[in-house]
Amino acid sequence: MKSSDLPNLITVFRFLLVPPVVMLLLKGRFESALLIFAVAGFSDALDGYLAKHYHWTSRLGALMDPLADKLLLVSTFVTLGWLGLIPLWLVGLVILRDLVIVTGAVVYHMRIEQLDAEPSLISKLNTFTQIVLVLAVMFTQVFGELPELWLEALLYSVLVTTVWSGFDYVWIWSRKAWSRRGH
Repeated sequence: MKSSDLPNLITVFRFLLVPPVVMLLLKGRFESALLIFAVAGFSDALDGYLAKHYHWTSRLGALMDPLADKLLLVSTFVTLGWLGLIPLWLVGLVILRDLVIVTGAVVYHMRIEQLDAEPSLISKLNTFTQIVLVLAVMFTQVFGELPELWLEALLYSVLVTTVWSGFDYVWIWSRKAWSRRGH
């Protein structure tokens, strides 16, 4: 093993944290789930820092890192929705957006050219709002209720950024595909 493999190993570790988070949530052990979710978040920041700071980037890491993030977030969203802590309509919207983006990326890759996409600013904001909502919901289960207005604001922030980022990806990549096919 080389030092440059460390970010990918940390990402694999994050994949392994998904089942415990889901199981702990299902068992109502929110404090432990919150702790592991926080560790996963820290591992995401750490592997990103190592990859960028030491130039330990790889094609595999570029694919695995966002996949690990999505798996953790979507699994957590689905579980919290199942438990009635996040509205099912929002869970469905988050999943639909991700399916549209992944389907579009696969089609673009297969029919146009290799896809090397960076997340857009609105997509990063969407991921941030989703994480904050998950943390807030788990936090309320551990430490008591947050003001309802805060949770409602977070729900609608996720709604707006999910729709906005979904349309943004469709718009940008449709235009890019159209221009590439025209050449």
